[in-house]
Amino acid sequence: MDKTVLVLGSSGGIGYEVCSKLLQSGHTVIAQFHTNEEIVNSLKRYARQSDQIIPLRVNLNDEKDVDRAISNLIQPDAVVQAGGHHDEGLFEEISDEKMEKLWNVHFYQPARILRSVIPGMRQREGASIVFVSSVWGETGASYEVMYSAVKGAQISFVKALGKELAPNRIRVNAVSPGAVETQMTAHYSPEVKRAIEDEIPAGRFGHPYEIADAVIFLLSEQSSYINGHVLSVNGGWYN
Repeated sequence: MDKTVLVLGSSGGIGYEVCSKLLQSGHTVIAQFHTNEEIVNSLKRYARQSDQIIPLRVNLNDEKDVDRAISNLIQPDAVVQAGGHHDEGLFEEISDEKMEKLWNVHFYQPARILRSVIPGMRQREGASIVFVSSVWGETGASYEVMYSAVKGAQISFVKALGKELAPNRIRVNAVSPGAVETQMTAHYSPEVKRAIEDEIPAGRFGHPYEIADAVIFLLSEQSSYINGHVLSVNGGWYN
């Protein structure tokens, strides 16, 4: 059954792959982005019909902009939160602005959006919510303390909301990637990257499409009895 899926962070490496796979399977995608409109427009190549993709420009750091989007949002059958960014450095040196931005983009504004669409999702068969969290949300990382904190909040949210919505047949899960070849890791030097790869049993970084495959699985009926679960996709790292 074709679904309407809201993908937050559709222009990022993982979000883009999630959107492309959904479109190729015939689903309608509401593709949220902030500044990377060209990337979202390029997703049209995967659509079978022009109305299959609905671009949605929203600044998740602007509450009024989020409110506007909520008031006009098409009711989705499923939601994927794949957006985000990270910040590296000592916790004591992070600014209030950066802390607020991490909180807004990764958790607070997505939670507000979900709160608005859950009542409608109760009427949809096979409704599902998937967060793309992080290995650091499970284990924590020095020099990425606030990033780890908001990713950990996502995981706690998924476990709690999954229990709350299970009687309504709405499943809530998370994918927890390890090191992945995206813009978030593109700044690593070859030496740093090799050092990380040496720690990963699989011996390499993951690819965005591999994370997207896990998201698609959790959205599908193949995972119909999986709820409140965190699926680690990390090549054996930190298992």
